[in-house]
Amino acid sequence: MIADEIKEKILNHIQEHFSEEEVSAVSSKFQIEIPDSPDKGDLTCNIALMLGNITKSNPREVGVEIGNMLEDLDLIRSIEVAGPGFINIFLNHSGILKIISDILNKKTISKVKKAKKIQVEFVSANPTGPLHVGHGRGAIYGDVISKLLEKKGHQVQKEYYVNDAGRQIDILTASVFLRALNIEDSIFPESAYKGKYITEIAKDVKLQVTLGLDEILTDLSEDQEKKIDEIISRLKTTSEEDWSSVKKVSLDQVLSSIEKDLKNFGVTFDNWFLESSLLGENSKINSVVQQLNQNNLIDERDGNIWFKSSDFGDDKDRVLIRADGRQTYFASDVAYHKDKLDRGFDEIINVWGSDHHGYIKRVEASLEGLGYDKNKLFVKLVQFANLIKNGSPVKMSTRSGEFYSLEDLLSDVGSDVARFYYLSKQTDQHLDFDLDLAVSSKKENMYYYIQYAHARISSLETKAGLSDFNIGDVSEDHINICSNLIHEISKYPNILEKTCSNLAPHLLIFYLKDLASVFHNFYNDNKILDKSESDTKAILLITHAVKEIISDSLELLGVKALDVM
Repeated sequence: MIADEIKEKILNHIQEHFSEEEVSAVSSKFQIEIPDSPDKGDLTCNIALMLGNITKSNPREVGVEIGNMLEDLDLIRSIEVAGPGFINIFLNHSGILKIISDILNKKTISKVKKAKKIQVEFVSANPTGPLHVGHGRGAIYGDVISKLLEKKGHQVQKEYYVNDAGRQIDILTASVFLRALNIEDSIFPESAYKGKYITEIAKDVKLQVTLGLDEILTDLSEDQEKKIDEIISRLKTTSEEDWSSVKKVSLDQVLSSIEKDLKNFGVTFDNWFLESSLLGENSKINSVVQQLNQNNLIDERDGNIWFKSSDFGDDKDRVLIRADGRQTYFASDVAYHKDKLDRGFDEIINVWGSDHHGYIKRVEASLEGLGYDKNKLFVKLVQFANLIKNGSPVKMSTRSGEFYSLEDLLSDVGSDVARFYYLSKQTDQHLDFDLDLAVSSKKENMYYYIQYAHARISSLETKAGLSDFNIGDVSEDHINICSNLIHEISKYPNILEKTCSNLAPHLLIFYLKDLASVFHNFYNDNKILDKSESDTKAILLITHAVKEIISDSLELLGVKALDVM
């Protein structure tokens, strides 16, 4: 790519003419960007400003020196030092053709020099019911950032952490158990899981012992949360074999449903890690507690076993083991993250809901306490997605049984539209997803607007009877005719690099919208098929680059580009 060639030549030059300390200060930070207007060049660089600031030299003089050196490159027509020291680079005919050629040949991003082994853990919703649309944003984001990391050349493993132990699974099991006992709705516990899926699971349950509801449901607490806990205790003790059987059937069916829904949205996992694998007499949790104790980081208070996480910047210490011997969710988290790093990952990335922000510091503290590098952990927080249908927000509560599921979303808008809109905004910002707009044919529908550009170009190529293109057909005149389009095309490698480096797929969507807008304006201003055969072929080669960018970008987002709409 041209930008890489120019950057390498600049680096070689400053290594010869500036000190090692000065080179180190700028080598990884200076950028070669695309100016906001073609009048300011095809490329621009801020290296002179940076060097001038460090060396206390005149940036314009530094810029002129570097510009004179760059003019030796075959693909450069001229150099202009503008403003306080920006180096604006104007490419010649061959340089412009190389930009287009690189895109057509998919030479749009540089692989990392040293690939890392990276794990991305995402979704990890409690397996207590079907996934609702609130889980969808994190699912799609986790899937796509895995693709972005692979695009840069890293080795990526996608993992789902299955919370198959603890109170929520007990509530699920009790809910199915009670439905299998044909409990009436009027006395079904308020704190149990409701919904048709519970009744459907119960149909596959075969109880060994006949239980009377009276012995399960009498003399219970008025407090609804205590009430469900008392029911759980009675069901476990009354029929231990049935409890285990119902729990297995319930978990298997819910996990199967989750896996199926995610697969329908194009999301698959390399590994499903069970929380229960951390438990047991010789458990990984006990091992972690022992190791922290050896490091003088355990404190026993009120019968509880505490980790001194405040020693590592957490706002307070955290309980690992309760007085009754039960492990906390935090204890599982500590053992799980230790297990991740023990598997040899160079980086571990967690995609969490924004409500888990407070967990970051305590998990970092636990890694430090165990002697690991906390900087290997990266947490990407995802804000909630508010789905709007018929002008009203949709419900997302699993416990009530009344919620809009991922399966419902697939039925209403399809996988591609859902993926696109989940990714259309920065993940740390709230997303209002208007389901009615998403399936409309309005210009305001970004998905439609971008896909329509791809389909329009496909239609032009079909009508022209063209499938093969020759870069040599593009003359200076054609470049002038398509200057705005080519300028927007040339931004793609830079945008793609930023998207991958920052794990920010919304940048790619914003760019595609701008590219589609420039193309649609060009299409409306030019009757492409009415031009001479040579002009038509040359212009369609340039618009084919637009089509390739849209297709490649959508593929990276897990969306299929449309040839017909």
